[in-house]
Amino acid sequence: MQAYDPLDYENLARSVVQALLSGPQVQLPPSETFEGAGVYAIYYHGDFTGYSRFVKADSPPPIYVGKAVPAGARKGGRRPSGGRELYQRLKQHAKNVEQVKNLELNHFTCRYLVVVPVWITLAERFLVEHYKPVWNVVVDGFGNHDPGAGRRAMKRPRWDILHPGRPWAAKLTAEESFEQVLQRLQDFLKQED
Repeated sequence: MQAYDPLDYENLARSVVQALLSGPQVQLPPSETFEGAGVYAIYYHGDFTGYSRFVKADSPPPIYVGKAVPAGARKGGRRPSGGRELYQRLKQHAKNVEQVKNLELNHFTCRYLVVVPVWITLAERFLVEHYKPVWNVVVDGFGNHDPGAGRRAMKRPRWDILHPGRPWAAKLTAEESFEQVLQRLQDFLKQED
């Protein structure tokens, strides 16, 4: 038997995830602003055909998980505490849902956890590995931003093919059809059963 190491990757990540999941599910976006960066899980409770398999589960998994890091983190900078990165990211996701034609914002809830920045990426990675949320793994692109005029040659994300409506995504070339993306989703969900 191997000795328990509280600083092992799995144990550290599991503790952050447990803290996230012990929090309440609230509407997306949260009704009150808050400060900090961290991780979150988004849950879907609607009637979109492709998601019925996991929506009807006793304990539905998140449809998407993500992180919001402090400003400047990608370039090694550090913003003083007091930013609202996590709240702003959840608001941005709510805006994305509102723009599409076949989803309704009132069908979404979320959990979020303000985390010391050094643990944010670790927690997000563990959440993706553990839950394999469909919007992270097979119908990717939900968290994407407008790529800008210089990168319009990029292909349209699968998320935007399945859920059309974001104006910037409509300008990108779709390399798959709605039916193909839906089939990929169904195949993935069958594998996960």
